[in-house]
Amino acid sequence: MTKKMKKKIMIIHGPNLNLLGTREPEIYGKMSLREINSRLRTLAGKRNVSLKIAQTNSEGSIIDLLHKAASWADGVILNPGAYTHYSWAIYDAINACGLRVIEVHLTNIHAREEFRHRSVIAPACLGQIAGFGWRSYVLALEALLEHE
Repeated sequence: MTKKMKKKIMIIHGPNLNLLGTREPEIYGKMSLREINSRLRTLAGKRNVSLKIAQTNSEGSIIDLLHKAASWADGVILNPGAYTHYSWAIYDAINACGLRVIEVHLTNIHAREEFRHRSVIAPACLGQIAGFGWRSYVLALEALLEHE
């Protein structure tokens, strides 16, 4: 019987997500980024998944993380924050890295301000999960693990 290989997933939290728990809790919830990461690590442990988690406020750093992930990761969960709506550079990086990427948002971007309705990144991604708070990350992790 062959032992199943441990999946390796990169999670990239974009700009301002380091402020979760205190940043507009009526919109983004009261859970901190540390708490979200802890819950993801717990789930990953139960699913035999290795996680690497990073947060950056810089578009260039997101691109660098995607490039590096291409050499080791099986997939990426990306919350690009406001870069969602205008970063063609992140779109290009997703296409270039060849990884399955799921775009994640805590809020339903389609029910918010009109400028948030369009994601220029989504067409390069396997899918988009939005509107389920911190559980959006959990749903993305499950989707990556189940998608072949």
